[in-house]
Amino acid sequence: MGIIDKFCDTYNRCPECDGYTVFIVEKGETVCSQCGLIIFERELDLTHSGKRAFTVKEKEKSINYGWIRTPLLADIELCSKINRNETNDFNLQRVIKRNSIYSWKTRNMLIAIAEIKRLSYNLKIPAHLKSEALMFYKKCYKANILRGRSIMGMVAACLYYVCRKMNYPVFLIDIINESSSKKELIKKCYTILIKKFNLNGFNIDPVKFIPRYIAELGLSIEIEQLTIKILKCYLDGFKVNGKHPKGLCAGAIYLAAKLNYVKITQKIIAERFGIAEITLRARYKEILKIIKFNN
Repeated sequence: MGIIDKFCDTYNRCPECDGYTVFIVEKGETVCSQCGLIIFERELDLTHSGKRAFTVKEKEKSINYGWIRTPLLADIELCSKINRNETNDFNLQRVIKRNSIYSWKTRNMLIAIAEIKRLSYNLKIPAHLKSEALMFYKKCYKANILRGRSIMGMVAACLYYVCRKMNYPVFLIDIINESSSKKELIKKCYTILIKKFNLNGFNIDPVKFIPRYIAELGLSIEIEQLTIKILKCYLDGFKVNGKHPKGLCAGAIYLAAKLNYVKITQKIIAERFGIAEITLRARYKEILKIIKFNN
């Protein structure tokens, strides 16, 4: 054994128990494998060193600084703003004034983003649907169908289409009540979107609305589970073409409440759903016939 081999063997030995040492890369520590003594620490810290990047795509993935890019920000670029009142340079003041004048596209997007955020907050729509609605609105802007039309109406129509596409429990009347645009205008904008992009209509699943209205009526989880079973049984044995989901949900909830001996009137349920009592009774009788037929 040479001098170098003796030195390496001594270096890899523990001074306490003469056991072999192990180097832990993640912590940068040299530890005895037998007694656990930490001989050297913080030799090399690799916990914060990212993966090596060789291509352009790998370098883009390795970037971990700056704000999170989101389409819900009007200006996602990093920029510096200079206060016009803090400079005495006339030329600089003129440049600041010119840059402060927004273009038609920027003003349009600022209004649209603010309206999408407001509607989504009031209707409790999740963030991924907000982003999807804004991307669809930008698609409408590029298609040049916004000129001469209401921004609020198009925003409401885009948000409603995305909710229907993702099967999120929001009715058109809910968006109309929260929007500052008129009902006829929103319906017209929605029709334009369907025709322009040749979009397919999406059927609303009534079962998705049950938890929402059960919570609003203050009913128990047992009634919610029974209502879902009743409604699924009805949907499996009968076609619901032409029937509004609100009426089906109201009739199923009323039947489940009666089966659980919960006292709740048809008037209270109809007012909460925004439908007539005669509609509730009609859907209730239809569901009851189907349930009896299946049994």
